[in-house]
Amino acid sequence: MKIGIIGAGNIGGNLTRRLTAVGHDVSVANSRGPQTLTALAEETGATPVTVEEAARGAQVVVVTIPLKAVPNLPSGFLAEAAENVAVIDTGNYYPQQRDGKITEIEEGLTESRWTERQIDHPVIKAFNGTYAHDILDKPQPKGTPGRVALPVSGDDEAAKKVVRDLIDEIGFDTVDTGGQDESWRQQPGTPVYGLAADAETVRKALDSASQERTPDWRA
Repeated sequence: MKIGIIGAGNIGGNLTRRLTAVGHDVSVANSRGPQTLTALAEETGATPVTVEEAARGAQVVVVTIPLKAVPNLPSGFLAEAAENVAVIDTGNYYPQQRDGKITEIEEGLTESRWTERQIDHPVIKAFNGTYAHDILDKPQPKGTPGRVALPVSGDDEAAKKVVRDLIDEIGFDTVDTGGQDESWRQQPGTPVYGLAADAETVRKALDSASQERTPDWRA
């Protein structure tokens, strides 16, 4: 598939490495421009592009930037993506550490629902609670006992299937969290956040989550 990645930090960089390793055509962008991505491009074979170009023709677009930067994405950046593009949101709300106060999230809107409103497109929430190094260190063949599972949420079932199949291809099981109104179950501060465990353990963690945002994760 043709995949565009917006954000080349720890998660974006390692997704670029993993997705190119299994044969996908990856374009990668960051806020500082393609000239800063030469080393990653040489390492992986990915194509460095501008943010405006990242989604061009892409069947999957990964948005992996700080939440506070999402409203600054170029207007219409998805306009030239493939029809029915699946957009993966890896973002988390870190009010004290990075993002400042986002009132709608403080009032109970899920992080990914907020992101959807900023970019005017449905998203699939995935990789948000995954340590970047696990993307490279934890992949296992399908059917391996104890294979690490990642929670995935979203309302668009077709897009969710594309994302879940892609995650399976790069070496992980998935657990369906539900729609984006249930995606609070995988936000920071919940039992599944940062958990590298099999599907059964991930399901139990999701089921045990509380919707109340703890003080550590409030502005």
